Amino acid sequence: MNSCEHSRKGDQASGAGIVCCGQESQEAVVSVVLCLSLTMALYRIFEWSLLQTRTRFLHTSSSGLIKQSNFAEDIDPQQYALLDEPCILVDENDTNIGTASKRDCHLMQNGSSLLHRAFSVFLFNKTGELLVHRRSDAKITFPGHYTNTCCSHPLHTPQETIEDNVWGIRHAAQRRLEFELGIPREQAMPGDFTYLTRIHYASPSDGMWGEHEMDYILFLQRDVSVNPNENEVQDVRYVKREDFNIFLKGLRDSNIPITPWFSLIAEKFLPLWWKNLDNLHKFTDHNQIHRMLK
Repeated sequence: MNSCEHSRKGDQASGAGIVCCGQESQEAVVSVVLCLSLTMALYRIFEWSLLQTRTRFLHTSSSGLIKQSNFAEDIDPQQYALLDEPCILVDENDTNIGTASKRDCHLMQNGSSLLHRAFSVFLFNKTGELLVHRRSDAKITFPGHYTNTCCSHPLHTPQETIEDNVWGIRHAAQRRLEFELGIPREQAMPGDFTYLTRIHYASPSDGMWGEHEMDYILFLQRDVSVNPNENEVQDVRYVKREDFNIFLKGLRDSNIPITPWFSLIAEKFLPLWWKNLDNLHKFTDHNQIHRMLK
């Protein structure tokens, strides 16, 4: 074999090697592209499923029909997240019988909703003025309504299910005063609250949501710092006792709604309690549950 033939065979072998490497590179690129395409497809499926889980929720209406609601469109994201909070279910004697989410406790079913524990705080400053607030328009139940200082739920947690001297309720009130109104915890210690009595009431908010609560009434009198959470509260003000009826009339004349529990308490109990802030012990009733059901 002369040198030319040897050179040609060497070139052919080299060319075959280049072709082989080129084919392997193309196959690798194709594999990478296919993997990326599959990954993107799977991600889109996951994203779609997540969206469906968030935006579609089945509930039973008062008519017994199953309906769907687009939560992502209809509900504020912060308020939506709070729907997973565990509330305390009770029977009509206020016995703890388990837990359910805030969502399940407030969904109307056959004209009612699950009975659960709640509390209403009435906070007065040193001169005896009552701190009231207007709920934000983002609230799921009774948005834009005026109400007492703070109204919420104890959670089904070890600390807030303590029943001795209603310490669980007291801790919950302290937590929510800070969350809703920015009141520092040291200005509303659990032992500072006066527990008066319990009220059992129910009231629909709209066709989907409503309240059905065993409501613990707590009074607190002291000067506090207030820094409202705008997602919870859109307005706060102090009202004098002698101006309270005028204040309520002004709200009604202006078509500004009032929460049903605040209206019930203001009509039946508040005037006497407010007049006796220095002698509230005379009105404590921890045995009776006041039924205020429509």
